[in-house]
Amino acid sequence: MDQSKKFNISSVNPVWQTIRVEAETVVKQQREMTSVIYSSILIHEKLESVLAYRLAQKLSTSDMSEAVLNEIILNAYQAENCLVEDAYFDIVAVKERDPACHRFLQPLLYYKGFLALQAYRVGSYLNSNEHLDLSFFLQMRSSEVFGVDIHPNARIGKGIMIDHAHSIVIGETAVVGDNVSMLHSVTLGGTGKDKGDRHPKIEDGVLLGAGASVLGNITVGRCSKIASGSVVLSSVPEYKTVAGVPAKVVGDSGCDQPSSLMDQNI
Repeated sequence: MDQSKKFNISSVNPVWQTIRVEAETVVKQQREMTSVIYSSILIHEKLESVLAYRLAQKLSTSDMSEAVLNEIILNAYQAENCLVEDAYFDIVAVKERDPACHRFLQPLLYYKGFLALQAYRVGSYLNSNEHLDLSFFLQMRSSEVFGVDIHPNARIGKGIMIDHAHSIVIGETAVVGDNVSMLHSVTLGGTGKDKGDRHPKIEDGVLLGAGASVLGNITVGRCSKIASGSVVLSSVPEYKTVAGVPAKVVGDSGCDQPSSLMDQNI
């Protein structure tokens, strides 16, 4: 499922310069936003500094200060370059797939789905480096602040778009491939209290419609489409559309990249 060889980070590096230009334009056109834009974007030299600032600002508490959390998150970005690379691809995914996103800076400033995903990525790094309680702290705060609950042990690829992001739940042993799109109220969950590998495996290019629940250790094949409100209890072949409760195959996915086209018709 790892498609990293297909990605060229140099193709998205210019995104950061574009974000800065967009931020400068906002300051010129809307003076009331000057403080927000400077503190969030323009005083920072790198994307990872912006991400650390925004996440710490949102997720800090009275007993975990913004300064301490900023340092923890920035250290994670400096130690693991792929966290920044993944964030670039997530920004591009949102810009390309969400018709309401007109600028690259919007996910950084306003989109809780994007910010929750970056909080998960940092938490996953911390979890894998034996900082378990820090990772669970980020999971808890992300759930409280953004309404998105992603277990730090889940494995999620790059180029992910989470639209609206209300009530997203992704379980501990879930796997999400590259270039996946999901809308609000998606659940990648288990079917009981079994331990071990018990959550879904979502392959590359899948589109998960609003309110879709995929339950159990099953596979949703690459470039498939899960209709809104469906409950998926068995594996889905590649390039298929499923719908219903329980979900059944109702046809082909209709294209080779449903997650990019975001066409939810069935």
